[in-house]
Order: sequence, then C-alpha cells, then structure tokens
Amino acid sequence: MITTPAGKRIVVAAAPVDGRKGMDSLAAIVQQALSDNPFSGDIFIFRTRRADRIRIVTWDGTGLWLLQKRLEGRGFVWPPVTDGTIVLSSAQMAMLLEGLDWWRAVPLKTKTPVLAC
Repeated sequence: MITTPAGKRIVVAAAPVDGRKGMDSLAAIVQQALSDNPFSGDIFIFRTRRADRIRIVTWDGTGLWLLQKRLEGRGFVWPPVTDGTIVLSSAQMAMLLEGLDWWRAVPLKTKTPVLAC
C-alpha cells in the first residue's frame, strides 16, 4: 500500500506512455507534456498502451522513485483515453492499484450544515 503525504496530489496522465521509459523520461513528460513539477512530491501515475502495467513517479525529498505494477491475467481499469490529467483521491488510487473500477466510483457528497443543532 502506498500512502499519500498530506497536501500532495495524485495525478494520472490520461494518455498512455511507452512502457520502456525510465524515471528520467517520465519526469520529463511531467514537465513538458503535463506542465507540472515532477519534484513537487506529488504522485504521477502513467499507464501503458495495453493497460496491464502502471508506472508511478514521485519525489521524496532526496531522490526520484519509480514504482511499477503489472496485473496478471487482466488490465487496470482506465477511463477513455484523452489528453491531460486526472487528479485522484487516496481511495481512488488504492482502487486503481487493486485493479478495481475506480473512475466510476464517485464519492458521496454531503451537504454542508448551515446551523449547528
């Protein structure tokens, strides 16, 4: 299980990337294609074309991390391929890493109370 530091975003690149890319190439994609800072401590998630592997790049303050996961016998669940990014919650990231349908799972919104009883 990967925990998300407080105040950090989980950013999914919607378009697939070449699965052979390393951490430096993925960090360059974060800077150039996504117009973001790979050294911010945010978690950046990339998918391969076959959607059976994901690669995660993040900066921990001392170095760049590259994590990869492959699901056996099936692929990860992804929304339709588009350009840009999708920001996830920690719960959605956990569902994604387990191979569950995270993008249809919309958190329930509660109405903010106006008056304390």
